[in-house]
Amino acid sequence: MDLPPALLGAIAAARRPVVLSGAGMSAESGVPTFRDALDGLWSRYRPEELATPEAFAADPGLVWRWYRWRRDLVAEAKPNPGHRALVDLAGLAPGLRIITQNVDGLHQDAGSTEVIELHGNLFADICSRDRAPVSVSGETAGDEPPACPRCGAPVRPGVVWFGEFLPEAAFAEARALAAGCDLFLSIGTSSLVSPAADLAWLAMNADATIVEINPDRTPLTPHCDHVVTGPSGMVLPALVDGLRELHTTGD
Repeated sequence: MDLPPALLGAIAAARRPVVLSGAGMSAESGVPTFRDALDGLWSRYRPEELATPEAFAADPGLVWRWYRWRRDLVAEAKPNPGHRALVDLAGLAPGLRIITQNVDGLHQDAGSTEVIELHGNLFADICSRDRAPVSVSGETAGDEPPACPRCGAPVRPGVVWFGEFLPEAAFAEARALAAGCDLFLSIGTSSLVSPAADLAWLAMNADATIVEINPDRTPLTPHCDHVVTGPSGMVLPALVDGLRELHTTGD
């Protein structure tokens, strides 16, 4: 896959590069989207019945069983070439930070270490009362959520539900990175879901180079400096190869 030399040059010159990844990257690993997970036995439910604090308060067992089912689905997924290429890219672009809207942990499974999870992690457990992390290893297989070992409240998945704010520390760090970056790569995200979608605009206001890698056009597309149409699993390995060639030739 041929990539524009100007794009490769911009990435090679970056000193504060930031990646924002979305559901498209996970979909390439076979991770079902939130909507796709509402099929089969769960097709009669609406998201509001399964992914809100109100739903959990009304029927914690129902919500717990759905998330347990989702965990089993996602646990079968493996990092794809796009995830692995970002690990290689971090070696070629020191200081690279990844901000993700995904909750599957595939970036970390691939070997990325600097990952900010805006929407939490599907495999984490938190207290439903104070949302602090808890350890209930070996107690998550039942049809009802285990009790928080500190206060006895039901344990819930460590993800952000509809109607909830993003984790304050994670979002503050993401905003600071976007506002201070010199290169912003939007990968596999629709650029529709705020407040994550606002990060690209923060980077734009900071005069960063904006790059979009996505199979489809998004609201961000017309405002990007570089747009590469295609799946991340194809584009990112090609980008890494191009950067390695640049390093080899010294161009």
